[in-house]
Amino acid sequence: MSLSPTIVDSSTILLAGTSEWIARFAEVLETRTKATVRRAQTKGEAFDVFRSQVIDCLVSEYTLEEATGLELLSEIRAETATLPVILGTACGSEALASEAIGAGVTDYVAQTESTERMVEELLDRADQAIRSARHAATHRERARQFDAIFDDSRTATWVLDPDGSLTRANQTAREMVDEDVETIVGEPFWTLPWWSQSAETETEVRQIVEKALDGAFGNVVVPQPSHIENPRVIDLSVRPVEDECGNLASIVVEGVDITDRVDLEQNLRQSEELHRVTLNNMTDTVLMTDESGEYTYVCPNVHFIFGYTAAEIRELGAIDELLGENLFDRDELAEHGVLKNIECTATDKAGREHTLLVNVREVSIQDGTLLFSCRDITKRKQREEALATLHQTAREFLYVETHQEIAQHVVKNTPGVLDLDASAVYLFDADTNDLRPVAHSTAMRTVNGPLPPVHADGETLPSFSFVEDEVLFFDDVHEADRLENRATDLRSAAYIPLGNHGVFVAGSNQVGVFDDVTRELADLLAVTAEAALDRVTRESRLREQDRTLQEQNEELTALNRINETIREIDQALVQAETRAEIDHTVCERLTADNRLRFAWIGSVDPTTETIEPRAWAGTERGYLDSQSFTVAAEDTEPAGRTAATGDVTLVTNVAASLRDEPWRKDALSRDYLSVLSIPLVYNDLMHGVLTVYAPTQDAFDDTSKAVLGELGETIASALSAIERKNALLTTSMTRVEFAVDDPSFVLSRLAREAECTLSYQGGVQQSSEGSYVFVTVGDPSMEAVADAASKLVAIDDVQQISADAEGGVLRLRLTQPFLALELADHGAIFRKATTDPSQTTLVVDIPDSIDVRTITQLVRETFSAVELRSKQTLDQSIERDFYSKFLEKLTERQLEVIQTAYYSGFFESPRESTGEEVAETLGISPPAFSKHARTVQRKLFATLFEGSDLSAATSVEKVK
Repeated sequence: MSLSPTIVDSSTILLAGTSEWIARFAEVLETRTKATVRRAQTKGEAFDVFRSQVIDCLVSEYTLEEATGLELLSEIRAETATLPVILGTACGSEALASEAIGAGVTDYVAQTESTERMVEELLDRADQAIRSARHAATHRERARQFDAIFDDSRTATWVLDPDGSLTRANQTAREMVDEDVETIVGEPFWTLPWWSQSAETETEVRQIVEKALDGAFGNVVVPQPSHIENPRVIDLSVRPVEDECGNLASIVVEGVDITDRVDLEQNLRQSEELHRVTLNNMTDTVLMTDESGEYTYVCPNVHFIFGYTAAEIRELGAIDELLGENLFDRDELAEHGVLKNIECTATDKAGREHTLLVNVREVSIQDGTLLFSCRDITKRKQREEALATLHQTAREFLYVETHQEIAQHVVKNTPGVLDLDASAVYLFDADTNDLRPVAHSTAMRTVNGPLPPVHADGETLPSFSFVEDEVLFFDDVHEADRLENRATDLRSAAYIPLGNHGVFVAGSNQVGVFDDVTRELADLLAVTAEAALDRVTRESRLREQDRTLQEQNEELTALNRINETIREIDQALVQAETRAEIDHTVCERLTADNRLRFAWIGSVDPTTETIEPRAWAGTERGYLDSQSFTVAAEDTEPAGRTAATGDVTLVTNVAASLRDEPWRKDALSRDYLSVLSIPLVYNDLMHGVLTVYAPTQDAFDDTSKAVLGELGETIASALSAIERKNALLTTSMTRVEFAVDDPSFVLSRLAREAECTLSYQGGVQQSSEGSYVFVTVGDPSMEAVADAASKLVAIDDVQQISADAEGGVLRLRLTQPFLALELADHGAIFRKATTDPSQTTLVVDIPDSIDVRTITQLVRETFSAVELRSKQTLDQSIERDFYSKFLEKLTERQLEVIQTAYYSGFFESPRESTGEEVAETLGISPPAFSKHARTVQRKLFATLFEGSDLSAATSVEKVK
């Protein structure tokens, strides 16, 4: 057979296998064709050749070494689906053929008895396979090219069928409309939403499509309908597509967005129009001349500066007649090409002079060679001169010190800044709520007459401008509603507020003198004046603050002296051993270095209702003997008032009400001009009254009053501490029994609620959680008592320590401080409390160093109904010494453990509570409890065996 030289001859064929027909086929290809032949014996070799070289066709026998041709085919197909593969076998069957086709074989040849016939068939099959593969490749390439064109994001593309209906649209076309394109496929192209909203556009699109149906190309520019968001202008081109037979297969429509180009053209036209309008309306004037100065172009807006029309300018002659001779150096212009900002003076048609800035440039436009651009800077020059005057005014403001001086400078400099002679300044008087004219020019008085004060109610023009903080400019002030003086000759007028200081007024007897420059300058002058007024106000306030600071420094110095005195007193209190030492130290320290003129401390005698002096220092001069310091809230010496009220008493001026209170005369004669009396109170108990006297009025301000009041608390605390110390050292004490009838007492309330008998025999513990108290319950119903206790607000927690047939022990955690702690603060011991539903009895031990009346007063202030039943004197020197020594050896935790064990019946025989039960109550382990108990017992025995015999003597005094 004859083969086309363009197919096999230009192909590379891979032969895989070792069969005879493979070898013969290779021989035929090499002798009869120009094909490139590659040989491989195994599957691996064949796949390597495929991977390393370009192969046009693979011919393989079915049986390969260690593999089959189908396995080679499978690997080839994993890489490519387009390579032609022909499989040959000696034993053909339908099953094998089906398997080969399923694996993707291109052709299948069964071996016949004649090798030559099989080789000839292979040549024919290879030719057909290669032709088919190359045709398919060409078709795919064309398809890819079409897809690339079709998917071009810059071009919208539509494909129509031969009757003009839509079949496809690319993504760019789809994005041009909001509708789903799939719903309009099959519709005539010219009726689609891209153009259907305009009958004219629809007609144009239909015409070019019909033109393409006749086999011709078409083009049209159409706008999208306005209802589409961001409508575009589209350049549509239509071309027919024919098949291989020359018949119309489809129509391709391409649309290019030319919106930007259309906009550019439109903008260009608008720009040209804008330039024409700008040139006609701008205030700068453009002129062009030839070398002789004759006009070749005159800008239409020439009248803005010169007042002439373009024709009148030309009639004036050469440009030298307008701008003057020798305006510029021609050689210099030739060197630089342009000369800028040449200042000159020109006269307009009305005879007014204008200052101009002229730029000269060499050009070559038609017959013109020189271009002049002229800018009128007359107002700018005037503004510069006015600003120079304003700058001078601002410098002058730096040296004035009063508001009135500033107002006078404003009026003086108004003509230089605004070119106006009539001006005035109103300043606000906060006391009268008036605006007062503190400065005005002679011209203002001439055109307006006298300027009366104006009430700041907003009814007149100056008042309205000030109250509303609004700048007012009038071309004719007679047209204003709030004009108060209708007879004024003032016409143009400006009212500008000066912040919170007042109003600046300027004007003229001419109408309409306030142009933009004058308004701006008036504002600047007012702002400058306001800043100067602010400065003067600020400096005045600073001076006032300096005076205030000086006064505060003096007060601070006095306060520092007081603090120094208090520090000295605090140090002395720490070292004091006796009450008398504290009293005398305080008085001496207060009057040392003439800090105060006189100081004394007295005690309140409740029997006589007077204050008895117990220590004093300073210049006394018989004052204490001259007075009977009666305890009373009114009309008495300050010490008596303090004792009566318990509050600090301050008299700032002793000389006041001199004849109403006799003590003032005695104090004044000793130069006691101010007095401060301070209660010495600690834990609601008064330990006396401290009174100090100063040789000046108002010597004690609020700060010193507060500081000395705190000193009184410190002194009282020190006195209380001395009493507690003495109480610990005394060997004798008084046991006092009180009958109390007060439901607020927590034990009384519990006894009534639970209807039981309670007793407290010592054993109070203070922790961060509250006060713990052990009480013995004389009632077998412990649960009922515990339940009643848990319901009381004053009891935070209830814990049963022990119980038996007759009652038991409870540990109560109280929400408020227990009376035992308050008594302990004053050196007394709350020994016992017994209460039942009907009565309560308290037993308190009071050391001899503490006044029994003080403790009695504390108990009576604590409870509403108190009766003193008995007093007895005890001598407990050895007992107290032994008890104190023992307690000193215990830690707080050890004391808590041994008290809980004791009240739990741990030491009873037989034991009422085991060590494990006590440990559980305390929240500790049994070994820890045992260790604490043994430690306490050892310390108790050590104290006992180290001590001496115990003895006590008592005497009893019954109080009826």
